[in-house]
Amino acid sequence: MPRHILAHGKNDVQISDRAQTIPYLSWLSDRVSPLVATPPLSQCEVCVIVPVRNEAETLESTLLALYHQVDLKGHPLDRKRYEVILLANNCSDDSAAIAYGFAKSHSDLVLHVVDKTLPSTEAYIGRVRQILMDEAYYRLSPLGGTRRVIASTDGDSRVTPTWIAATLYEIGCGADAVGGRILTNYQERAALAPYARACHLREVGYRYLVAELETYFDSDPVDTLPRHYQHYGASLAVTTDMYDRAGGMQPVRTPEDVAFYKSLVRVNARFRHSPLVRVYTSARTTGRTSIGLANQLSKWEKMGLQHQPFLVESAAEIESRFWLRHRLRILWWCFLNDERVDEKAIALIANALGVNVQFLRQELALPQTFGMLWEWVEQRQQEEGIWRQRWSLVKIEEAIFALRVRLEKLRRQQQQVELSEPSRQAKRVSC
Repeated sequence: MPRHILAHGKNDVQISDRAQTIPYLSWLSDRVSPLVATPPLSQCEVCVIVPVRNEAETLESTLLALYHQVDLKGHPLDRKRYEVILLANNCSDDSAAIAYGFAKSHSDLVLHVVDKTLPSTEAYIGRVRQILMDEAYYRLSPLGGTRRVIASTDGDSRVTPTWIAATLYEIGCGADAVGGRILTNYQERAALAPYARACHLREVGYRYLVAELETYFDSDPVDTLPRHYQHYGASLAVTTDMYDRAGGMQPVRTPEDVAFYKSLVRVNARFRHSPLVRVYTSARTTGRTSIGLANQLSKWEKMGLQHQPFLVESAAEIESRFWLRHRLRILWWCFLNDERVDEKAIALIANALGVNVQFLRQELALPQTFGMLWEWVEQRQQEEGIWRQRWSLVKIEEAIFALRVRLEKLRRQQQQVELSEPSRQAKRVSC
C-alpha cells in the first residue's frame, strides 16, 4: 500500500450521496455582492483577509506586519505578489478610520478597506470570515492556476515577517492548506492570573506532545515533524482549488475555523501544521465570541479561583485512538480497492472503537473519503458512549508526564531503526 495513500487517502475519491453535506461547487450560488470592485493584479499569488471589529488598539501593528513582509532570505517581498482585504464590520471605534489612513500612507501596499454594517443575523465572525474568504476566492480564481492562496489572519494579531513567504513555501512543498503557529503576546500572557497562565502553558505543551505522538501511530507525510497542532483563523491558508473542493467556509457561529478545518479533512486535503508560519495574537480574557482563546483563558481564571483541576484525555486513550485510526485507514484502503477483508478484522476494530459492527461495515462499503469515514465514526462513538465509558480524564500534569515517558521510548526505538538502516543496506549490497 502506498504510504501517501495510507496517510491521506485519495483526493479524488467521490463522497457518497448520503455523506455529502456540501456538494462540490454548490456554495458558489451563495455569493453576496463583491466587496472590492478593483480587480487583483495579475502577479497576485496571495489574498490576505482580515476581519475587524473594534480593533483600534492593535490594528496598525497588524497592518504594519503585513506591509513589512520579506522572503525566506530576508529580502523585501514584492508587494505585487499579495493583496490585503480588510472588512471593518459593525465597528463603534476608529478601526475603519485607522485602516483607511494606513492605506493612504502606504499606497504601495495593495490594501482594500471595506467599512460595512452587517445585519444582526450576519454580524458574527463565522459569517464575516466566510464573506472575506469567498471574496478572496472569487478574486484569485480568474487569475488561473490551482496554487493561488487565500490567507486569513485577525485584527488583533501580528504576523511574522516571513508569514507569507513561509506559507507559499509549504504550499510549494505540496500542502493544500497551512495552519500557522499562533503565539500569544508575552506581556499580556505575563499579566494573566497565575493559574490561567499555567493552564495555558500546560495545554500548549500537552497538545505539542499529542501532535508528536500522532506521527508515530498515524503518520502524515505532508505533516511531518517538526509540526504543531493549530489550525485557527489567526493564521490559516488554503489554495483556491482546495477551498472550492471543501465547499468553501460555512457560516457557523463559532468556531468557524475549526469547522473549516474539518471540511478540509473531510475531503482529504493535505494539511500542514507549519512551525515556519507564525503569528502573535492577543492574550486578552475578554473575547469577541463565546468560544476562543480569550474565553478559555477566562474559564481557567475561574477554575483557579474555584480550585478546579484541568482535566484532559490520558496518554493511553490518545495512543489507542491514533492506533485504531491507523488500522481503520488500512481497512478503508482495502475496501476502496476491492480487496478481500476479513470480517473478524472489522469486528475487532469496531469493538475496539466502541461502535456497532454493522454500522462500521456499512460505512466502509461507501465510496467516501477516509476523512468523512472517520468523522462518522467519531460521531457514532459519541452517540453510543462506549468509548467514553472506557476512559477517565486525568489531570493535565499526569497526562504530560505519561506522554513524555511514552515519547522518549518511541524516540529511542526510532533512533535504533534509523541506525540499523545503513547496516541493512550494506548487507543488501554484499549479497
